[in-house]
Amino acid sequence: MPELPDIVVYIEALEKRIVGHTLQKVLITAPHLLRTAVPPIASVEGKKVVRLRRIGKRICIGLEGDLWLVLHLMIAGRLHWTDAGKKVSKARASAFFEFDHGVLSWTEAGTQKRASLHVVQGVASLNALDPGGLEVLDASLEQFTQVLQSANHTLKRALTDPHLFSGIGNAYSDEILFDAQLSPVALTKRLTSEQIERMYRATKNSLTRWTELLRAQTGSKFPEKVTAFRPEMAVHGRYKEICPRCQGKVQRIRYAANETNYCPACQTGGKLLADRSLSRLLREDWPKTPEELEMRAMQKSGK
Repeated sequence: MPELPDIVVYIEALEKRIVGHTLQKVLITAPHLLRTAVPPIASVEGKKVVRLRRIGKRICIGLEGDLWLVLHLMIAGRLHWTDAGKKVSKARASAFFEFDHGVLSWTEAGTQKRASLHVVQGVASLNALDPGGLEVLDASLEQFTQVLQSANHTLKRALTDPHLFSGIGNAYSDEILFDAQLSPVALTKRLTSEQIERMYRATKNSLTRWTELLRAQTGSKFPEKVTAFRPEMAVHGRYKEICPRCQGKVQRIRYAANETNYCPACQTGGKLLADRSLSRLLREDWPKTPEELEMRAMQKSGK
């Protein structure tokens, strides 16, 4: 799912291309995409784009008449820009936004169609879509602490809760926790003040660093390689690969369609966190350390 750094770069690319230009036509090809009926989607046609903003992981396109298109890409949604005169790819397209100088297309891969488009009028209606999470890059340590400890969640859950923190998802939460050298299952209300400050600094530094990196990689082009798995990442999506800090092996916890990646030596004091489904199955037989896990794997393979 595109998260804060990805959304910021998307918005910057869109600002260069569509602000001041007229949205001539909108074509919705995926019935599930449009989630509102009033105002009608046709009401944005013929209107000029006046500004863009971000709400959490949503891209908000502001048009004349205080109308807003609110795009939530979810996991598999991506945006593409095609200059006027060039052929527009229609593969997996859910929507097309035709401007006087090009076309913005919206695709969604996979079978689980979760992306959403809202058309709203007025700032009040726009703000109603805001989950209310804290914008960490604008927050003080005191504000961060208050939100982090407002409930007793695991750090992973707290970071990815849009009602607590804005724009952070599965990928960058892994990187933040690695930078902070904290366990993803540590409970927020049991953290020391030093650990909270470490978490605060790591969150701000990670989001800033990744935004700058993606911005540099994109340059003047439109971001076409938006992915949750990047070679520069330390732990996310790098299960069994080498930790860049300690040279140990990255481990994971799997749950539903997501997984948390972490380094035991750097984040959990060498302890192997129990995978929810496997630990229920194995119970006392669940390995306690990466070394024990490695030994069992070798025994199973007969080496």
